[in-house]
Amino acid sequence: MSKLIAVTGKGGVGKTTVSALLIKNLIASGKKPILAIDADPNSCLDAALGVKVANTVGRAREEVRSVVTGGTNASLSKHEMLQLKIEEALVDAENFDLIAMGRPEGAGCYCYANDVLKSVIKELSAQYPYVVLDNEAGLENLSRRIVQKVDLMTLISDASNAGLQTLLRLYELANEMEMHYDKLALVVNRVRNGKLPDRMEEIQKTTRADIVIGLSNDDTIARFAEESRPFLDIPEDNPVYQKVQELAAAL
Repeated sequence: MSKLIAVTGKGGVGKTTVSALLIKNLIASGKKPILAIDADPNSCLDAALGVKVANTVGRAREEVRSVVTGGTNASLSKHEMLQLKIEEALVDAENFDLIAMGRPEGAGCYCYANDVLKSVIKELSAQYPYVVLDNEAGLENLSRRIVQKVDLMTLISDASNAGLQTLLRLYELANEMEMHYDKLALVVNRVRNGKLPDRMEEIQKTTRADIVIGLSNDDTIARFAEESRPFLDIPEDNPVYQKVQELAAAL
């Protein structure tokens, strides 16, 4: 049975970086192939992994809607067409596959595309030992309930008071949405001198988190981001990468 890691947090806190480093560690540990799911409409996980997404779930939705509203005769149902196009959008890499949510290119909501994405996640996940879900920035991703059960829920924040408050709100929302997780990890990114904020002790007690880690500002991580280099190439001895390994070890 596959294990699902969901990574979420507000915008700009490093969700995609952590997701990519998690995938790197899982590959290095022989847990391949990995299914990477980019649920952020901005679709930037592909760059972090050194691949290129050509099609997304959102685009597939628009293409199918165009066929249906255009009155074109088709041998497949709308649902079957959308599933097929989503499967065609899967990026096949050496040690992982990637599928991106993207955004609809026309009017309308994500509801139908979300429903199909849930179905695709359920069907595809069985083919992979590990699945890493890089969620949309903010709180909305949890309310869409793309997944209801995860093995490791990873909530990421920066070290500011506002960021830590969002961390608590994410925890509350996950419980309000009745999301089930086996383990909870809290990650505070860009901490000073590798030290977690004093408030984290209280937050850990409140959330009953299984693991809490702090990631320091790192010049190598910053340089890779500036140069759009894949984080899969980060050196094994990088301190941020080594800390992220603790998340994978929690499984």
